[in-house]
Amino acid sequence: MIKNIENIELQYLTINDYQQLKAAMIEVYSNMENMYWNEAQIQSLIDKFPEGQVVIKINDKLAGCAFSLRVDYDKFDDHHTYQEITGNYSFNTHSDKGDVLYGIEVFIKPEYRGLRLGRRLYDYRKELCEKLNLRGIAFGGRIPNFNKYADKITPKEYLEKVKRKEIYDPVLNFQISNDFHPSKVIKGYLEGDTDSNDYAVLLEWDNVYYKKETKKAVTKKSVVRLGLIQWQMRLYKDLAELMQQAEYFVDAVSAYRADFALFPEFFNAPLMAEHNHLPESQAIRELAAYTPVIVQKFSELAITYNINIITGSVPEIKDGLLYNVGYICKRDGTTDRYEKLHVTPDEAKVWGMQGGHQLKTFDTDCGKIGVLICYDAEFPELSRILADECMDILFIPFLTDTQNGYSRVRHCAQARAIENECYVAIAGSVGNLPKVNNMDIQYAQSMVFTPCDFSFPANGIKAEATTNTEMILIADVDLDLLKDLNQFGSVRNLKDRRTDIFEVRKL
Repeated sequence: MIKNIENIELQYLTINDYQQLKAAMIEVYSNMENMYWNEAQIQSLIDKFPEGQVVIKINDKLAGCAFSLRVDYDKFDDHHTYQEITGNYSFNTHSDKGDVLYGIEVFIKPEYRGLRLGRRLYDYRKELCEKLNLRGIAFGGRIPNFNKYADKITPKEYLEKVKRKEIYDPVLNFQISNDFHPSKVIKGYLEGDTDSNDYAVLLEWDNVYYKKETKKAVTKKSVVRLGLIQWQMRLYKDLAELMQQAEYFVDAVSAYRADFALFPEFFNAPLMAEHNHLPESQAIRELAAYTPVIVQKFSELAITYNINIITGSVPEIKDGLLYNVGYICKRDGTTDRYEKLHVTPDEAKVWGMQGGHQLKTFDTDCGKIGVLICYDAEFPELSRILADECMDILFIPFLTDTQNGYSRVRHCAQARAIENECYVAIAGSVGNLPKVNNMDIQYAQSMVFTPCDFSFPANGIKAEATTNTEMILIADVDLDLLKDLNQFGSVRNLKDRRTDIFEVRKL
C-alpha cells in the first residue's frame, strides 16, 4: 500500500491522462493480451459521455478509473457480451436517452489497493445514476479465481460459495459488498478472460429514486405532511353541526399545508344520541343512513381545502348487512373505499356488524397508502400484504375505550412500521358520550411512527399528541428515507424475509 499520501482527488478523464491510463491497464491486465484502449477510443468515450468517465489520482498520479456508458438496456439480451454492449468497442451503444448506466471498466492499480478507492468510484457512479434519473447500474463482473475451481464446481456453484464466504473472489466480493446483486451468469462475456474461464456475472444496482418520466403535469411529493385529528366526542344537535366541526379541523390542518387529514374510527357516533331509545343494533343502523351525505361532504371539503381526507370510519349497510367502512376523499375529486376486515367481539355481539372482504393499497399524489381500521392493525398479515404492494404510509383510525385497549393498537401499529419499513399514523377519539349506549368513554393518544434506524427517530416515534386532549397533530414524513432504508438499512425486514419457507398472500 502506498504511503505519504498528500492528495486524493476524483477527476473527469481527459485525453492528457491517456499515457498513464495505458500503462495502468497493461499492468492490471498483464495476463490478458492487448487489454487496453487506444487513444482514439478514449477520445471517443470522452466525447460521447464525459460525465461517465472518471479517474482517481493520488499525489497527481493515476491510481484507478471507472468508465461507463448510458444505454437503452432493453435493446440487449441478458446474455450479451462485452463486445455487444460496447458496440464492438466503438461505444456507439451510448445514448443520451438511455435508462441504465453500464460499467465498462473499473480498476485500482495494485499498489493503491486497500485504500477503499474502489468504493469512491462506485459511490460516484451511484450518484451519477441518481442525478440522471436512470433505472440503475449494470455490468459484467469478472470472476478471476474461478479457473482454480472450474474442474470441481459450476459457475453457479462458485457464485453461491462466494456469497457464503466459502470462496474469496477479489472482484465479486467487492461488488457484492457495494450493494450490487448478481442476477445471471454469462458464458463468453469477455474474450480472452482465461482467469474467469470466459464467464462473468451480470451485476446490477437498482436506483430506488428512479422516477419514470410522465407527460402529465403532476409530480409525486417525497416529503409528505400528515394532519391527525384527535377528535373530542361531544353531543351535536344534527349532522350539519357535526360536519361544521369536521370542517373546522380540515381547515386547521390544511392551513398548515397538510397533504392528509386523518379522522378517527366512528367519529360520527354522537349522532346516535337521538336514537338512544332504540336497541344498539338499530341505533347504529340509523347512524348508517348519514354515511352517503358525510362522504359527499368530505369529498367537497377535500377539493375546497386541497387536501386528501381519510374519513376514519362510518357504519354502512350493503345488501342488508352492516359494515364498518371508510373513504379516502382525494383533492382531485375521486374517492376510494376501504373496509374493516376483523370486527371486534363487541361490534359483532352488540351491533351485528360484519367483517369486510376488501384489502388493497391506494395510489395518491403523495405515494401509495393503506388503511386498516383499529382492530385490523393487530393482524400483521394485513399490513404485510399492503407492504408487498409498495405501501409508503399506513393510516390507522381507531376507537378505544380503555388504556389497555389503546395500548394494543398503539404497540401493534409501531410494530407494523418496523416490520414493513413504512410510516404509520394513528388517530383516535377522546372524551365521553353519556347519552350513547355502548360508546360511553374513549381513550386515545394519536401518533406517527417510523422505522427504527439511523435516519429516523431512535425510538421510532415521529410525533405524538397529548393523551386524551382534543387537538391536531402535524408531522412531516420523508418517503425517500424509506427507499434508503429498504436498500441500505442496518436491517432490512422486507428484503431478508425467508420467502423460501413461508409466504403471505391474498386469496
